Amino acid sequence: MQFNAYTGGMQFTPYGGVAAQLAAALVNAAPGATTATYEDLIETYDYRGTSPVTPAEAAELTAWAERLRPVFSEPALQPRVDLVNELLAVVAARPYLSQHHDRPPHFHYAAEDAPTVQRIKAYTIMGVGHVLCDDPQRIGSCGRPGCATVFVDTSRNGRRRFCSPECANRAHVAAHRRRQRAGTA
Repeated sequence: MQFNAYTGGMQFTPYGGVAAQLAAALVNAAPGATTATYEDLIETYDYRGTSPVTPAEAAELTAWAERLRPVFSEPALQPRVDLVNELLAVVAARPYLSQHHDRPPHFHYAAEDAPTVQRIKAYTIMGVGHVLCDDPQRIGSCGRPGCATVFVDTSRNGRRRFCSPECANRAHVAAHRRRQRAGTA
């Protein structure tokens, strides 16, 4: 992991970057995601070589997203490691190097002919695992009560606590109002 001066953020390994961000996007899309939702996410995160997502696969991806959620929201490191290991066991396959779509050589963690969902599961959990190994504090969930959005923190300082500036503002305004009420009570 290194700082990327061009983007102003952290540059993870290919699996730790886009793959972990796709994992967060899957979690944030569930539980109401449709096949179209998953197709949009696959396109947005430039995941290549997949067939269209069927309704059965959409249901399987939603179940996978729900299994990923605790990895983002668990505050303690050891339970996170245990959760990732459980999910790695689900997708266990022999890794290999691949080069396709004019991309440089990179690891694949599922067979090229594996079903789309199996490949996405392997891709996302490997991404989350890489980020967890590089800097576990960069995987998180929004600190605003009532917001269940998860994220991968690619900021320079790695101290993100909220999913967005809007949630940060809402949390800070609510805290300010609580302090004001406590001071006048």
